[in-house]
Amino acid sequence: MEIKFEQVNYTYNLRTPLAKKVLNDISLIIPANKINGIVGPVGSGKTTMMELINGLIFPTRGIVTVGDYTIKKSIKGKQLNKLRFDVGIVFQFPEEQFFNITVKEEIIFALQHYQYHLKEIDDRINKALQMVGLNETFLDRNPFNLSGGEKRKVAIASILVFNPKVIILDEPTVGLDYNSKKKLIQLIKKLRKNYHKTIIICTHDVDMLYQIADNIIVINKGNIIIDGPKEEVFSKEELLKANGVGLPKILTFVNKARNNKGINLVNCTDIKDLIKDVYRNV
Repeated sequence: MEIKFEQVNYTYNLRTPLAKKVLNDISLIIPANKINGIVGPVGSGKTTMMELINGLIFPTRGIVTVGDYTIKKSIKGKQLNKLRFDVGIVFQFPEEQFFNITVKEEIIFALQHYQYHLKEIDDRINKALQMVGLNETFLDRNPFNLSGGEKRKVAIASILVFNPKVIILDEPTVGLDYNSKKKLIQLIKKLRKNYHKTIIICTHDVDMLYQIADNIIVINKGNIIIDGPKEEVFSKEELLKANGVGLPKILTFVNKARNNKGINLVNCTDIKDLIKDVYRNV
């Protein structure tokens, strides 16, 4: 599902003394069936973009389209619910929003609210668990007692029961150890490759994005600084630095090897690729 921003502005507390403009005439296309990263310093507008795509807020001016949906104040009721079925958000630290004592109750809560039939609920739960790599033994477990990575998977499964076309992940790697982060990265890749989801990741974790993203959007002070394929965006080191975005650690190493030692390391997006290429060239 393709997403378009056309001359979009957003101002919080409009027409009040506390009014604050956070998006400035931004225009871009987020392509379907790709992993798209949004990066920028704190307060740059990342979260506002995310909330606009899901219809949690509406543009002050301009148009946001998500597939066949047009995000505006007139979208409401069934149409707004359909949008939120098709666009799922997993917020940062989603486990803080758990309030049921079993994984099954947590996953089916929203489905029950929308009065799905029991058989359909069971089918959707099983498919969602399969997609995130959990089995049925997790259904009766307390989500508060799971590991950080397992909690994140349960939160994602709670979104996947609706079979959304777009999945938005807000700082998905925060608080995860190395192994949990590695498994999450594998899950995100699988959701794009096997299930053809459009995935948007709002994060400061450029190392993770360099591993898995197809495209990168850099935003600062409510303006789109650059967007495009990750190789193109991460080649603009000075532009990124000027806008509070660092280079991935692997790319920094690759650049130093080339500039200081004349060693060309290519196609290195994770540490395993880097080690193999170093052995080939040294």
